[in-house]
Amino acid sequence: MADIIPIAREVLHQQVALRLRQRIVEGQLAPAAKLNERALCEQLQVSRTPLREAIKMLAAEGLVELLPNRGAVVARLDEAVVADTFELIGGLEGLSGELAAQRITEAELAELRALHFEMMAAYTRRDRATYYRLNALIHDQINAAARNPVLAQTYRTINARLQALRFRSNLDEAKWQRAVQEHGQMLEALAARDGAGLRQLMVRHLEHKREAVLELMRQGAVDALQPGSGR
Repeated sequence: MADIIPIAREVLHQQVALRLRQRIVEGQLAPAAKLNERALCEQLQVSRTPLREAIKMLAAEGLVELLPNRGAVVARLDEAVVADTFELIGGLEGLSGELAAQRITEAELAELRALHFEMMAAYTRRDRATYYRLNALIHDQINAAARNPVLAQTYRTINARLQALRFRSNLDEAKWQRAVQEHGQMLEALAARDGAGLRQLMVRHLEHKREAVLELMRQGAVDALQPGSGR
């Protein structure tokens, strides 16, 4: 668990939401787990007001469910919703890739190359948590390079619901290796300004994620995964 660092008051609930989101993504808070307000306040060193505001934010993202007389629990997505959401995020990422290939600057491309280098180092170490963090940042920066604020906001909202599942999508070495290869191909397409090619690559990349996650769900393996076992 990350060390607790004092948080600026004006962004307190947003930072609390960030930390709770990370715990959900990495499996520290499992699907259907109840969010114990007292325990979380002690762990995060905050009062209940910013915690409750953060929980409302996560509920709006679809990561948390607010249940009458039961409080808040981590959301559990069913197979059909997961399949539909991956289909949608694949389309959004494909569009952002196509636009990014047209609009990315050389400085942004250099930054993506640096992130990819760091991600490959994490892959070599089999440091899955660092790999996923860098992986997600690469996807975010490609989306930002598309320079379409409406697309970016829609992407963030939809992707928030899938982060925990994407973290777990490469359980075996073959799936992880394929994902790494696809990222290399995406970077090549970006550098070549091949928008159509990048769109196709990113849609296929998300299709592979969807297949892997649905396979895990059918096996009943998703909820049992622990931090460090996936992606």
